[in-house]
Amino acid sequence: MTMKMTAQFQQQVLKEMTFSPYPMKGYTLYKNNTKPELGYFMKYSREGYYDFGIGDYTICNDFSLAFEHNEELMRFGTVYMGETEFKIENSSISSFTPSSFFVIEKHIKGKQVWRKGQHFHGAEITVYKRYFDEIIKPLFPETINFNDFIANHTYRYLPLNIASIIQSLRSQGEAQTLTPIYLESKIMESIALLYQEIHASPDNTFSNQLDYGQIKIGQNRYITLSASDTLALQKAYDILTKEACHPPTIHNLSKRIFLNEQKLKAGFLAKYHMSIGEYTKSIRMTTAENLLSTTELSIKEISKKVGYHHSGNFVKMFKQYHGMTPLAFRKLGQK
Repeated sequence: MTMKMTAQFQQQVLKEMTFSPYPMKGYTLYKNNTKPELGYFMKYSREGYYDFGIGDYTICNDFSLAFEHNEELMRFGTVYMGETEFKIENSSISSFTPSSFFVIEKHIKGKQVWRKGQHFHGAEITVYKRYFDEIIKPLFPETINFNDFIANHTYRYLPLNIASIIQSLRSQGEAQTLTPIYLESKIMESIALLYQEIHASPDNTFSNQLDYGQIKIGQNRYITLSASDTLALQKAYDILTKEACHPPTIHNLSKRIFLNEQKLKAGFLAKYHMSIGEYTKSIRMTTAENLLSTTELSIKEISKKVGYHHSGNFVKMFKQYHGMTPLAFRKLGQK
């Protein structure tokens, strides 16, 4: 059986996972009441316009699903845990490991596979073209166009401020404090930020995702990145994402991915629009923000979890990054 609609595909996945729907205030919770260890999936939705899903679940049986639909939609989010196996027609990519992502789907056809025992944790927003046509464009005609992106190509990148929005929405969703009006405001903010990213410069990460060519170093020096170099940079990104709280040195990272330090630093900056240090710091600060909002751990305990040996250094960096101390941030979230 081939799934012809995104909603049909999602419902069949949840059925294969043995999850049943339980309508809650503002969202639907999917779970197996007799096997709570399998986890859950939460879905916030404005039907036909957008969805926001949060999943933390374990696959109970092997299964696969074929899909072929003519819908046009945008999906972006962050996978924290779990490797997705799939095959998309006319694409050589066959798996997706934990990271942020962005994709425009158009007339897509393929197959996805799930394995028993796999654990997935992540959050994603799906925005249907109808939302752009009926809600966004009549009010804001100067906005992103689906043609600004390569169709059916999974970009392993999200601007940091959008990744932070996803993280915040996930935290609120799991705490059951996320409201529909706040969710929609953040979806619109994400679209505005994507527009800024695309139109700020023709040399943006999305337009350069497949071919980086030459990268400028200093005033008049250039280096060329090969296809294997870009794969090495993606591996570096994956390592840094996983080990951000205790990141490897540039020297050690370059050895692990078999790429010289110069290409590693220059290539990472060109591909992700931030230095390696800025990227790891952003993840550490986002992790700290989440721990402050969702746990009662002390500042000292949190500082150690995100890789600071001295809590004073952590407090200084957090204040520099967020404009307030960790304690002030926690008190603000409790109001």
